[in-house]
Amino acid sequence: MTQLLEQAFERVRALPVETQDEFARVLLRLAGDDGEGVYQLTPEEEADLIEAQAEMARGEFATAAEVEAVLSKYRA
Repeated sequence: MTQLLEQAFERVRALPVETQDEFARVLLRLAGDDGEGVYQLTPEEEADLIEAQAEMARGEFATAAEVEAVLSKYRA
């Protein structure tokens, strides 16, 4: 197990049991061990991903000011 994964598990262990179960379900789904296979993107998610990859290929990234403007909306 990687150090990063161990750190994540330590943080999740400190959360309420119900929240731990939610994290476990997500992890199992991503790993394909939930009986449903590996996570499948919806058509909308796939379109968003394709567009994001095209934007990255064109070098279209948010400026530091744009990122700060979004983050400032969510800071306490």
